Amino acid sequence: MGVLERSHLTIIQEVAREGSLTAAGMRLNLTQPALSHSIRKIEQQLGVKIWRREGRSLVLTQAGEWLLALANRLLPQFDLAESRLEQFANGERGTLRIGMECHPCYQWLLKVVSPYLERWPKVDVDVRQKFQFGGIGALFNNEIDILVTPDPLYKPGLKFTPVFDYELVLAVGPEHPLRNAKFVLPEQLVDETLITYPVPSERLDIYTQFLQPAGIAPRQQKQIETTDIMLVMVAHGRGVAALPRWLVKEYASHFELYSVKLGKKGITKQIFLGHRETDEDIHYLRDFIEFAASPQ
Repeated sequence: MGVLERSHLTIIQEVAREGSLTAAGMRLNLTQPALSHSIRKIEQQLGVKIWRREGRSLVLTQAGEWLLALANRLLPQFDLAESRLEQFANGERGTLRIGMECHPCYQWLLKVVSPYLERWPKVDVDVRQKFQFGGIGALFNNEIDILVTPDPLYKPGLKFTPVFDYELVLAVGPEHPLRNAKFVLPEQLVDETLITYPVPSERLDIYTQFLQPAGIAPRQQKQIETTDIMLVMVAHGRGVAALPRWLVKEYASHFELYSVKLGKKGITKQIFLGHRETDEDIHYLRDFIEFAASPQ
């Protein structure tokens, strides 16, 4: 049995991710024959079959599946370690990786990131939205450094800081019968088309805090990725959407939109920034959280 190396895990991960030797070879800067040779060498070194042929495809064996899961866990840790060492070598230089579990927060984030980059000229910002194991998993796996979320999950080793409050409202267009209503009740949305971000309903507050407790479902749900298109659709009567009041107010200068309170008491939420407790000594990360939490 040979020694398992980082390069082995990288090859396994890239072949699985790209689905073909040609595409994986391009990512690894290897020709297809060279990559095929490397694969055979890995299997010989480790003394176990990692792939099997099914027609023209390579399929992972049980051992290969286990190694792929290991690669997905360990390689981000290697990347983080090298990045941290480089930062130590170069002073306060690095990339702040921000994970988003809040689609409407992009507009808020832009207002924070721009002055932050002025404050930290040697720090870059990378924003990520898709995570293999969810936002909390991405924090634990070191895929991101900060998680922006309205739904913190308090676990040992993580810390969440509230940065701002907002009210979730129903956005409607100028011709909608609810445009002048003081509030809307769940049963009034039975015949509506509800426009949402492409997120499971169990992660949408309009469902979990408003519709589902009343046993109500809208006539149709339509998923749209971008806030601009979502609100254009609302303004033209193609549906309604649940969004932060501040966001609807901001877009009302571009489109004719109206905000209606959800229920008599309304729905108030907070946005939190989550990070690993072990990262609290990273100055630029701590400053981002403090700056985001301060009045802008």
